Amino acid sequence: MEVLDRRPSAKAPAEWFTGDVWWDVYYAGEEPSRARLNLVRFAPCARTDWHSHALGQTLHIVSGVALVQARGGGIIEARPGDTIYTPPGEEHWHGAAPDAFMEHLALWEGTGDPDVPETVWGDKVTDEEYNAPRTPAR
Repeated sequence: MEVLDRRPSAKAPAEWFTGDVWWDVYYAGEEPSRARLNLVRFAPCARTDWHSHALGQTLHIVSGVALVQARGGGIIEARPGDTIYTPPGEEHWHGAAPDAFMEHLALWEGTGDPDVPETVWGDKVTDEEYNAPRTPAR
C-alpha cells in the first residue's frame, strides 16, 4: 500500500478549454496501471474543446450543473450524482452551465502505446453550440 503525494491544483490549458478551468490530478497510473483520475472545476460557461479518448471516458458530476454533448447529439444537462460514459473515439465536450460552477470526476485510461494518444483534442466549442437547447439527464 502507498499513500500518494498530493499534487497542487493546476490551471487547465487554454488550448484545450474555454473559460476558467482548474484540475487536481488524483491518480495518473504507472505501468501496469493506465488509469487516470482528475477532479475538474469549471467556472460558469467554462467548457472543454471537442475531444475524444482512445479508450473512452467516465464523468461523475460532483457539484453544480454539467453540460455534456456528443458530436451530432443534443446537450445533456447532468446534476450531482449523475455518471456519464463516452465510448472510445466518441467526440464530445463537457462544461459548466452559464449560471453555476461545476465539478466532476473524470476517469479514463492511457493507451499504453506512445504512438496512440489517450486524448485527441479538436475545435473550440462555439457559443452557438454551447447555447443550444439541452435535455435533463433524467
